[in-house]
Amino acid sequence: MKLGTKLRVSLFVKPPGWIRKFSAKMIWRVPVDEPVLYLTFDDGPVAGLTEWILESLNQFGAKATFFCVGENVRKNPELFAKILDGGHAVGNHTYSHLNSYRTRLSIYIKDVHRAHKEIGSRLFRPPYGRISLLAARILNRHYSIILWDVLSMDYDRELEPRMVMYNVVSKARPGSIIVFHDNIKARENLQYALPRVLDHYSRAGYRFLPLDEKLLKDQNPAS
Repeated sequence: MKLGTKLRVSLFVKPPGWIRKFSAKMIWRVPVDEPVLYLTFDDGPVAGLTEWILESLNQFGAKATFFCVGENVRKNPELFAKILDGGHAVGNHTYSHLNSYRTRLSIYIKDVHRAHKEIGSRLFRPPYGRISLLAARILNRHYSIILWDVLSMDYDRELEPRMVMYNVVSKARPGSIIVFHDNIKARENLQYALPRVLDHYSRAGYRFLPLDEKLLKDQNPAS
């Protein structure tokens, strides 16, 4: 693996403490006193891959949270229904997968609310993990903004699949919110890493739970 790739892994897999303190009203981790992990999947639902994710989770009795793109929900209502029928939670990932840093504030806020009409969740994760302070202040009135404790980096095609798995098993701890991606770009890395992560932590006595919208509503983030 190239030095540049190693640096990207070290910088982004686990957000540094100063970023968490700076983003004080966003949720990075769930405080727990038991071996529990929170798997999350961004960008779906996507035909072919979402079904595979649901089957993989089911094999381990695992529940997760899917941060869905509103447009993909509109295109794949049956997959969205399967996610809910499987006992998983869903969250808002904007309607058009917009980057807050590159989008006019009014357009971004409207896009999030448009996605809410399709998804109906008060959990929100900004695409790319990027959100302006003003957008965050506005959206915090209506949503719990969910970031992460561990980023698998499954979307990075320069990473070997085993490194994606290592990113998770080397950093996750009780209460960690872990990010995977429900998109074609991440397929190869995800299909290698997810079953192994599920097996590793299941053997270690962990449970995989969905994020609880009511529990997180007024919660301060854990460090």
